[in-house]
Amino acid sequence: MTSSAIAVSGLRKAYKDKVVLDGIDLDVPAGTIFSLLGPNGAGKTTTVNVLTTLVKADGGTVRIAGHDAATEARAVRAAIGVTGQFAAVDELLTGRENLQLMVDLSQVPGKDGTRVVTELLERFDLVESAQKSVSTYSGGMRRKLDLAMTLVGGPRIIFLDEPTTGLDPRSRRTMWSIIRDLVADGVTIFLTTQYLEEADQLADRIAVLDQGRLVAQGTPDELKRQIPGTHVRLRFTTVAELDAAARVLTGATRDDEALALRVPSDGGTASLRALLDRLDEYAISAEGFSVQTPDLDDVFLALTGSRTQEVSAK
Repeated sequence: MTSSAIAVSGLRKAYKDKVVLDGIDLDVPAGTIFSLLGPNGAGKTTTVNVLTTLVKADGGTVRIAGHDAATEARAVRAAIGVTGQFAAVDELLTGRENLQLMVDLSQVPGKDGTRVVTELLERFDLVESAQKSVSTYSGGMRRKLDLAMTLVGGPRIIFLDEPTTGLDPRSRRTMWSIIRDLVADGVTIFLTTQYLEEADQLADRIAVLDQGRLVAQGTPDELKRQIPGTHVRLRFTTVAELDAAARVLTGATRDDEALALRVPSDGGTASLRALLDRLDEYAISAEGFSVQTPDLDDVFLALTGSRTQEVSAK
């Protein structure tokens, strides 16, 4: 059975009379990617700050890598790495010097430190730019260096706070690949993001936070199935076939231009089999079909009443 890297129960936090977190429960298995979503002001940053020991909770329990965040903060900090929304790199230093600075702060032994720096430069494809000032780096290179610096101490749990904001699509996908490689090595990732596609592509589980409360948790597919709108789209080759299917499948919506029918469904195999059997019963053949489900943006809108505002890639 997979152990919990992050276990949160009844987490509460308030600032004066404003309740920011109102009884949060989370469980993140080791070696997985967990994504926390929510509109601005939902409490995402406060959650991350509490889990990383930057802020003390008012109530509840938080265990990170088996350590109590309230009473064993030092042990928690030794087990985690944190990459914030903005790259925390020194532009006056080179890429290698930034990594060496982290090695020195982490008190990694000299020979091991040199090896760690070399390995990270190679892993993040920064060897050619290692001797260049970070002020000359692109946004994607800075984010890669920032994450490389986070890995200097070999953390097994990494908090990534909107790690690809402002990156172009190519750099974003490069970062996704790096994140997947980390998880393949057994690292646990706690991810906050404004890009719902990112959560859909990466996360094993997602939690949606709204006004300090968790309004949903599950895999991306589980969350999508909670929202009405799933349907089967049937395509036909002739108008006669479309007409025949429309007579049989009452409640379906026609698309005459595309010669297609949209049939409400739960997307499950049983209902899909029943639909195809009904067509077969009347000797009606479809050219093809596809199951269409709401995307995470639809889920986010339904659960929080607002759509995320994706930051334009630069």
